[in-house]
Amino acid sequence: MLYRRFGRTELQMPVFSCGGMRYQHSWQDMPPADIPKQNQENLAVTIHQAVALGINHIETARGYGTSEIQLGKVLPAFDRDRLIIQTKVSPQPNPKDFLETVENSLDNLNLNYIDLFGFHGLNNAETLQQTLRPGGCMEIAKQLQAQGKIRHIGFSTHGPTQLIIEAIASNQFDYVNIHWYYIFQDNWRAIEAAIERDMGVFIISPSDKGGHLYAPPQKLIDLCAPFSPMVFNDLFCLSRPQVHTLSLGAAKPSDFDEHLKVLPLIEKADELLPPILQRLEAQAISVLGENWYRTWKEGLPDIQATPGNVNIAIALWLGNLVEAFDMTEYATARYNLLGGASHWFPGNKADKLSALDLTQSLRHSPHAQSIPTRLAKIHEMLGGTDLKRLSQQ
Repeated sequence: MLYRRFGRTELQMPVFSCGGMRYQHSWQDMPPADIPKQNQENLAVTIHQAVALGINHIETARGYGTSEIQLGKVLPAFDRDRLIIQTKVSPQPNPKDFLETVENSLDNLNLNYIDLFGFHGLNNAETLQQTLRPGGCMEIAKQLQAQGKIRHIGFSTHGPTQLIIEAIASNQFDYVNIHWYYIFQDNWRAIEAAIERDMGVFIISPSDKGGHLYAPPQKLIDLCAPFSPMVFNDLFCLSRPQVHTLSLGAAKPSDFDEHLKVLPLIEKADELLPPILQRLEAQAISVLGENWYRTWKEGLPDIQATPGNVNIAIALWLGNLVEAFDMTEYATARYNLLGGASHWFPGNKADKLSALDLTQSLRHSPHAQSIPTRLAKIHEMLGGTDLKRLSQQ
C-alpha cells in the first residue's frame, strides 16, 4: 500500500480507503440480533482483508443504516492505533439533536474517539449555515474535539463547486470528501482551494458514482485498454498529488483486487495516461462534435434560475456520456434520481419541456437554440421510473 499525508491532519492516509456503504445489511437501523450472521461475517472478512492490505482507513456514516453498528462488532479485534476511523453525521437545525446523533455513532462504533469526523452532506446554503452559524453544529463538534472524542473535523459534499469553495474558505475544516474523477472534473477548483488550506482530499465513490465501473460498457473497456476502466480511473485520480485517497465501496473482500493493480502504475502515470486520455477525447469529439465538446457548459443557468428547476447541466452531461461512451446504464440510474434525491442530487428531469419556456434562462448559452431539443431527446432516452438514493429506500 502507498500512503499520502492527509493535509494538516498529518495522518498517513492509504491511497485507498475502505468506504462503508456497500457491505452493511440494511440502509435502515435495526436491532443487531436481526442482522444475518452471514452478512456480519462477510463484513468482518472484508474489513480484515482491507487492514491486511494496508487499507487502515475505514469510513462510514450514521446515514449508512447498520454499517456503524456492524463495524462496532469488528473494530475491537484490531489495535486501535493502527486504524483511522471516519464517520459522518448530517448537520441538524437543533444542535442538541446533532450531539445525540454523534454520540450514538460513537456508541455504535464501540469507540472512545473518532479520528476523522465529517459533516455529512454540506450540499446547499442551508446545511452549511446549520453547521457554521454561531451556536450551530460546528460548535458542538469543537466541544467534542476538546473532549478528545473526535480528532479532526471535515465535511462531505455533493454540492456545487462554488458552495464547496465557500465551505473551504471558512477554514473550519481539516479535510473534504468530494466528487472528482475522469467523467466529472468540475470540482478541481475546490480541490485546489482545499490544498491551499492544507486540507486532506478524499474522493467519494470513484468506481460507482464515477461511472458504475464494476460493470462498464464494452466501448469504455476498449477505450481504456490496456487497463480496465476502473484501473484507468484510479490512475487518473491518483496521478494528481493533490488527491490523497480514493474511497472503495467494497461489498466483499475480492472487491479490492482490481484496484490494487494501480499501485505499481502510479509512478508511471505521466507515461501511461496520455494515450488513453487522447483516445477518450478523440472518441467524444468524433461523436459530439468539437464545438459542442468544448463549449456545451458555457452559459448554462443555475437550477434555481431555470423554469421547472430542470437540472440542464446534469442532463446534458449524462447525454454526452451515453453518446460518447455508451454509458447508458449509469446515465439512466443518475438521471432518474433527479426530482427524488433532494439536495443530494438536486433539480428535476426534463419531462415537462412542453410547458416550459427556457429562452430567457438559456440566453447566455451559445447552444440556446439546440439545447431544448437535446433535453427532449435525453429524456426520451433515459427517463423512466423515479429513483431514490439508497439511504432513502
